[in-house]
Amino acid sequence: MIATIVGVLSVATLAGQGCSSDTLESERLDRFRAAEREVAAWIERGELAGAVLLARHYPDPPGPWSRRERLPLEMSSALGHASAFRFDGGRLDEPVPMTAGTIFDLASITKVAATTMSTMALVDRGLVDLDAPVADHLPDFTGGGRERITARHLLTHRSGLAPWWPVYYHAEDPDAAYAFVHRHPLAGIPGAERRYSDLGFMLLGRLVETVSGKPLDRFAFEELYRPLGLRATGFRPLDRGSAWQPNDPRIRPSPADDRPPSAETARSLPVFAATSRGNPFERRMVHDPAFGYRIDLDPLAWNGWREYTLVGEVNDGNGFHAFGGVAGHAGLFSTAGELATLVGLMLTAGRYRDRRFFGSETVREFLEDTGEGQALGWQLPDYAPPASFGHTGFTGTLVLAVPARRMVIVLLTNRQHAGVGADGRYPDIGPLQRKVVEILTDTAAG
Repeated sequence: MIATIVGVLSVATLAGQGCSSDTLESERLDRFRAAEREVAAWIERGELAGAVLLARHYPDPPGPWSRRERLPLEMSSALGHASAFRFDGGRLDEPVPMTAGTIFDLASITKVAATTMSTMALVDRGLVDLDAPVADHLPDFTGGGRERITARHLLTHRSGLAPWWPVYYHAEDPDAAYAFVHRHPLAGIPGAERRYSDLGFMLLGRLVETVSGKPLDRFAFEELYRPLGLRATGFRPLDRGSAWQPNDPRIRPSPADDRPPSAETARSLPVFAATSRGNPFERRMVHDPAFGYRIDLDPLAWNGWREYTLVGEVNDGNGFHAFGGVAGHAGLFSTAGELATLVGLMLTAGRYRDRRFFGSETVREFLEDTGEGQALGWQLPDYAPPASFGHTGFTGTLVLAVPARRMVIVLLTNRQHAGVGADGRYPDIGPLQRKVVEILTDTAAG
């Protein structure tokens, strides 16, 4: 049964050269196969539509006697389907298969892969002081204790800003959204309790834009993604002005032409991992006080809920409705391989090939443990080897760097695609993420 789900295992160097199995450490390959089987089992049970699993192993830094730096070794596998439902929610006659190059909505991985790393670039250049008030750059962000909030507070989720709020009830564009975040009452004392906050990273995105003088998506593209050669990483992938094509007509037909694409056209279209049909979970957060969220507003005051299968547009409601697809907390899209390249910068002291993106001291500072499993932007999961760091995303995404093993693990899933369960929630893939990390890092064996 697993053979019908698991694709061909890809093993290669970053240069794209094939690598025969007799050159691999056998235990690495065995561990990857075991992790792959765990993911396949979840797909077999119907808890996931599909997934891409990747493990990239970086060689030890070359010594002074080395003539050339060895290339990282990568193992990846695509399993299941990128999309099984049409735009209107009906099942596709031929589900779109998952591929290693499938583009995913990374959700909260945006916080590190766009906003945190952009902030690192500004800190590295001396343009942002982590311990200076945010109000030094955003003068209107004052009152009620806001003037004490620093970039460090935002990065460590200790700003006192509320964890979440449906900003789209109050704003229809980024400027209005930021204005709302500025005036929304604080939920705690700045610098005190850690309270994971989307609003904090919305504000941090604004800080990046103000200091750099560029929109967040443009700054990240020019300073990170383009120099790294990343072609599928960015915000708003369906924009007709971008390098990507509009969405696959098999999933979301064009109003002007609902015919399926030709084989040649289909091959040129990017494959996106579909997420949910609308935002049923988020809608219940607003409409159902018993669901665990206390939102003090009239839930009927706004009714712009999406009712179609989301493919290639940000799943997060605030990211889509209030920020137009570009926000500090959500909205970034990428592939497993490109995400591994980006996060790999943190394992190579900020250097990629012959270019340095961050100083090693900046990398070290951003990875320091501030308590409660939190570094600057980065999460420090307790189920991984010591000093491991990464982030997860609500859509079912995980990236983890493991310095002790010199490896990056990426597990991207579309856990929302089959819809919510009877309890109104999506499958909890935390146990799968922990198990995959345990297997690939051989944590259980110490």
